[in-house]
Amino acid sequence: MKNVTIKDVAKAAGVSYSTVSRALSGSPEISADTRERILQICKEMNYTANAVARAMVMKSTKLLGLILTDVNNPFMSELAYHIDRQARARGYNIILCNSSRDLEQERELFELMIARQVDGVILFPCGPESSDSLAPYLTRIPTVFAGENLREIPVSYVSVDNFRGAYLGVEYLYKLGHRDILYFGRRRGSTTHQLRADGYATACKDLGLTPQYCNNTFSYTSIKYGYQLSKQLFAQERSYSAIFAATDTNALGIMQAAEELGISIPEDISLLGFDNIRDSGLPRINLTTIEQPKKMLASMAVDSLLDKIQNELAGYSHRILTPTIVERSSCVAKH
Repeated sequence: MKNVTIKDVAKAAGVSYSTVSRALSGSPEISADTRERILQICKEMNYTANAVARAMVMKSTKLLGLILTDVNNPFMSELAYHIDRQARARGYNIILCNSSRDLEQERELFELMIARQVDGVILFPCGPESSDSLAPYLTRIPTVFAGENLREIPVSYVSVDNFRGAYLGVEYLYKLGHRDILYFGRRRGSTTHQLRADGYATACKDLGLTPQYCNNTFSYTSIKYGYQLSKQLFAQERSYSAIFAATDTNALGIMQAAEELGISIPEDISLLGFDNIRDSGLPRINLTTIEQPKKMLASMAVDSLLDKIQNELAGYSHRILTPTIVERSSCVAKH
């Protein structure tokens, strides 16, 4: 089937090529009636604008790149949804890619984004080393990092205060009477996880508690790995009345293992998560958790990127969001 061109539309409308172009671009140089008539003809003829040609003229594709580390992660998929909604509200579409936590793949995706001429990129980095790995690209395309607190690195990022969130979690469990709180899922190689573990350790020190850890020996967090680690944990003598899981996915894995072993949550063990993914609020789960404000994070990431796109002289910005506790029924007071 032959593609309908702008010249075909002009012939059908009885106007010039430039008049159709003005109608499509929203130019005030033609009347509203003429514009509406041309747009209706475009619709009837199934005309689709040539995005590449339009981008060359407008110097903008109205496309943003979004690179996630794991699209299968519930937290990531929720953020992708909110970022897409926020971008569309501002007249942009999203190209979504998955780095699979691989630095080389992350670099290849940046090259792809540049080749596709996206206006900017929102990146959930593989880790703290991503900023050095991607340094040659960051001068070529506006970029905002998201979800990872890169501390003093001079790149724009939006993140939650992970240290504060973990501190709040320990305080919450302490107020419920828990004095033996195990931190589940401490993981190396991630600034986010290091900050959460640091917040837990600092809160324990300030409250006079002895830190206890169940380390994540895997390269990332998931329900599956949370389940496997907690099966090992529950096979040992219990020295804690509450578990603070580094992520909600870890907490869901803990719940699965506990149910299989006849351990009741919260009667036997109180359980606190971090992230407030969608599944955490399901009736049989009802996980108390530290919430990352995902919609706000998405909105700030898109706004920060558009600021950089529209102002080439803009510097970098560090935006840290405050987490809150969402109380459900997985934690109870210790008597």
